[in-house]
Amino acid sequence: MSAPTNGRFTEAAMRRIATRIADRLGVLHDDLTLLRLTNNAVFALPTVGLVIRITRSHRLRQRVGKVAALGRWFTTVQAPTIRLVADIEQPIEEDGLLATIWAYLPPQPPTPTVNELGRLLNDFHRLGVPSIALPAWDPVGDARARLDDAEALGERDKEFLLQWCDSLAHRLGEAAYADTPLLVHGDAHVGNVLRRQDGQPVLCDFDATCLGPWQVDLTAVPVGEVRFKRSSGHRELTRAYGRDVTADPHWPLFREARELKMVVAAVPLLASASGVAQEFATRLRSVQQNDGDARWIPFAELPR
Repeated sequence: MSAPTNGRFTEAAMRRIATRIADRLGVLHDDLTLLRLTNNAVFALPTVGLVIRITRSHRLRQRVGKVAALGRWFTTVQAPTIRLVADIEQPIEEDGLLATIWAYLPPQPPTPTVNELGRLLNDFHRLGVPSIALPAWDPVGDARARLDDAEALGERDKEFLLQWCDSLAHRLGEAAYADTPLLVHGDAHVGNVLRRQDGQPVLCDFDATCLGPWQVDLTAVPVGEVRFKRSSGHRELTRAYGRDVTADPHWPLFREARELKMVVAAVPLLASASGVAQEFATRLRSVQQNDGDARWIPFAELPR
């Protein structure tokens, strides 16, 4: 189900749920601070060193159990990731929504770099495959799931996006699965890198983590460089990781899969987040018109 228009997924509603979760945990929440409001509402409790991450969707709730299981596994293998709080049974359900609780990492300089992202991905891809039921990389299936029951999406736009899904699925075929599947982050960009107090960078946000080809994790940076019209460091990423995804023969398919994700990601937020509808329209129109010069704006930078 996409975000309805009745205010269930607004910032105020998410704050109330976060407050109730903090009460259940028996921790103070006077300093409850919103960090992010996209497909998840992410709140920090700096005084007690916790982060509450609430999924703003019913259709994506199946991901939360996977994320909690991964968080526990990351601790056992000392993965270069943020840490799930160990002494709390997770995920937590509140008002029909699921949440996970993580250790809070306060912002500290220097800002994480693409070079660090490349090294993190090398380490992440070498972790091996955990004995956890993980989905295979399926960008088209993920997109279709977001389009199901999209209440605020016009029928014409939905029809175009479903046709795009069908077209990409047909062309993707087995071509993009030639390499042995790895544990891939699924949404690897610098915005999902934090820094520990000892200065070491770590990955966060594992909603899209799955088994897939390494190319998946090297795609967000060069696509972002083109679509957001900013230098995002693709060359540095290539040097740090040791492989250039844009030299891969299937690069156009990986790029298109990423762009589909970047457009469809807005669908659950159309009815509840100010500015998202306009940005969604910009992205969709540029794809329909094959306009590579249109500048996209990250959803996290839009007004809430």
